[in-house]
Parts: sequence; structure tokens; C-alpha cells
Amino acid sequence: MADKRLKAWGNNRAGQLGDGSWASQHTRATSVLGPAGALLGIAAGGTGAATGHGLALLADGTVQSWGANGSGQLGDGTVSARGVPDLVVNLGDATQVAAGGAHSLALCEDGTVVAWGRNTHGQLGNGSHADSCVPVRVRRLDEVIAIAAGLNHSLALRADGTVWAWGHNGNGQLGDGTSTSRTVPVQVSGLDGVTRIAAGANHSLAVAGGRAVRAWGFNAAGQLGDNTTINRYTPVHTQGGWSGGVTWIAAGCHHSLAVTGSDHRLKAWGQNTSGQLGDGTTTFRTTPVEVPGLAGVRLVAGGREHTVVLLADGAVRSCGGNGSGQLGDGGTTGSSTPVPTRTDLTRADRIAAPVGGDFSLAH
Repeated sequence: MADKRLKAWGNNRAGQLGDGSWASQHTRATSVLGPAGALLGIAAGGTGAATGHGLALLADGTVQSWGANGSGQLGDGTVSARGVPDLVVNLGDATQVAAGGAHSLALCEDGTVVAWGRNTHGQLGNGSHADSCVPVRVRRLDEVIAIAAGLNHSLALRADGTVWAWGHNGNGQLGDGTSTSRTVPVQVSGLDGVTRIAAGANHSLAVAGGRAVRAWGFNAAGQLGDNTTINRYTPVHTQGGWSGGVTWIAAGCHHSLAVTGSDHRLKAWGQNTSGQLGDGTTTFRTTPVEVPGLAGVRLVAGGREHTVVLLADGAVRSCGGNGSGQLGDGGTTGSSTPVPTRTDLTRADRIAAPVGGDFSLAH
């Protein structure tokens, strides 16, 4: 973005917009106070309309956080909500961040992972069920190159192309063939050569070999894309013709998203109650459909019932529910096709949306 400030819009009932207020932004984007200049990453988390938190990874490897903090998801040693960013304690070598429902992850420079926040289902991966308001080391995990966080589960991609998962597993979202939750990482069954991972509320996605989307977990809305609504406890192939490859995947609460490698178009599938698939309908899709009218898609992010798209020219488009202004178009009316954000949100480098929340971030 031109002024290099982190922008936020939508629901702000927990201070998740980071502008020092508790007022939702329905008509404009607001500047997050604190992080400025070059950021290495951003992430957004939340479990519903009254929650939400944000993370910003700074160039020096430190992480700032803001918003809801009832489970310690801000990592500042407290459980007090905060409407402006401050540092996550004891963390200065991060290279990636991810935010779940009420927990947070950071990938460290040495290939290990730390986590903080809610741990009811073991989503911190440290062998316990105790929440932590400071970062703790995820056990038995090294050589990690990517991380992702769902509502109550976590994923890690190792350098050898395998995927590891921990936390809640009631719908098979850990992909180990069981419905047993795990407090330490377990390997996702039958996956190798993985290049990207993503986590929805209770489902998970991976790109294998750069040309196949695999999915597992909760599937009531068709978010696994295998033309069924059956939960899967190990990865299945998502239909959709991926011969041109896949450059990016993302997951919202109950919907899934992928950017094709050949023509950089967006495909979407799963829940579509609010038009979050962007195909001009509110019809659930059990196999991927192409989002019309979008070309040159670079990145995509999924929220509770909305989708945010970043185009190659830095423009931001959004679709889906908009009751809290999370589409950033200046109104509160939802849209089943992607609409432009306001002009102060152009030329972004990265975007984020919470799988369980109703706000958006762009930088």
C-alpha cells in the first residue's frame, strides 16, 4: 500500500482493528496503530462476531498483536483485550505467523514452531490442555517451512513435504485416520510432496506436487470439494481440473479457495450462504467453481462468511457477508460477486481474514 500502513476494516467489538477504538468500521478502512513500513506477514483470528485478534510480523522477526485476549492469544503475558498492537513476549526470530480461533502460531527461524492462547483441544501442541498467555514450544516438530491455524487445530508443513497436525479432531481435520484430538503433532496420512497448506474452521487443505488439491475434515457444506458432504478422516482429492497447477490455497470457516497456476484465476467451493464463493449465487458447491470476472489473482483469504482477493496489480476485491463492513466497499450490504474495496485499500501486498470472524486486514 502507498503509505505502508496496515489497514483494517469490519467488526471491531474486541478491538481487532487495532486503531485504539472499539467502533466497527462500516464505511472506510482504518489504520492499525503501530506497525508501519515493511511487514513480513499478517494474520487474523477469531471465533465469532464478538471476538477477533490480529498479528503483524515485523522485519526484525518480532510479532505485534491486538484484539481479543481472553485465552492469552495476544501472547503478551496477560488475558486483557487490547485495542492497539504491542509485542508478543519472548519472540524475536519469527518468519511466519498464523492465527486460529483463539490461538496463535509463529514459525521460528530455526524451523521450530511456538504457539500461545487457547489450548482446550491441544492446539498449542505442547502436550497439555492448559492455555498459555506466552509462547510455548510445539513438541516434536522441526524443519518446518509453513504453518496454518484453524478454529481449534493447527498444521505445519515440514521441509520434506510432509504435513503434521495437532489440536481438535472431532471431524477428522488432523487427517490421521481418527477422530481423536492430539496435544502433540501427528503426521497427516498419505501426503508427501506438499507445497502449501491451509486450515478452515474444521477442515484442512494441502497442495501436493503443485498440481493436486487434497482436503480432509468437516464436509457438511462440501468444503472438501470431492462432490460429497461426507466428513473425511484422511485426505481426499478435490475435484476441479488442476492440470495447470495451484499457486495458492486458503480456507474460510466452511468454504475453500484456490488460485490456479496457469491463468491465475480463482476457484471456490463449500458453504455459500452469504455469497462468499463469489460465483453470483448463494448455492453451496461440493466441487470447485470458477469465480467469474477475476483475472490475475495473486492471493486469497477466507473469513467466517466472506472472501478477500488480492489481484496482481495490488487491488483488493471482496465478496460474501458484509454486516460488519468486512467487504470494505463502504457499505454493509453483502455481495455474491467480488466488489472493489474503497480507494484507500488499493496496492496492497498481503491480505488476511479470520476463519471465524468478520473483519479484514491488508498491507
